[in-house]
Amino acid sequence: MATASPSTYSAVTLNINGEKHTLTVDHRTTLLDALRERLDMTGTKKGCDQGQCGACTVLLDKRRAVACLQLAVAAEGREITTIEGIAEGEQLHPVQQAFLDLDGYQCGYCTPGQICSAVAVIEEHAAGWPSAATDDVRPEAGPPPLTAEEIRERMSGNLCRCGAYVSIVQAVARAAEADARTTQDIPDARPVQGAEHEGAAA
Repeated sequence: MATASPSTYSAVTLNINGEKHTLTVDHRTTLLDALRERLDMTGTKKGCDQGQCGACTVLLDKRRAVACLQLAVAAEGREITTIEGIAEGEQLHPVQQAFLDLDGYQCGYCTPGQICSAVAVIEEHAAGWPSAATDDVRPEAGPPPLTAEEIRERMSGNLCRCGAYVSIVQAVARAAEADARTTQDIPDARPVQGAEHEGAAA
């Protein structure tokens, strides 16, 4: 006896930047395509589309996620924050302001993902999460100093083809300085004038 094929489409309600959006999507639709192609939220960029460059990074329940590897149907019920929702009204987020002040954006294509990652990095560090660069990972040791090495390691999932890594590290450091929960030891977190950009990966 023939059985009916299950539908490959579902209606989902996505909570994006505090607003709910209901749409019908193919189960294979990624969150990235739902944002860009269905909701015209083009701030989130499509880069490699394979989860390797970080250009499409958004926040899911305040944690980093590459939207190209996240199915839209799996994001239902979660708090999604895109670059359009990082600022508070006309007030830029400290990370956005630091990128602006320190020339961390260059061509700007990777910038939305970099900024979303940086926001989460600062939260993760303040919560005491260790990274692969952390020497003392004992819980009682608390957050390690947010050194340039720590920032580079924690931001390593985001690639910048312009090579603006020096400015990006400085911008993350400056934004973290504004966060009273963090400890800084980065001496070069200063405005970049005529900056030389190194090609080392963040």
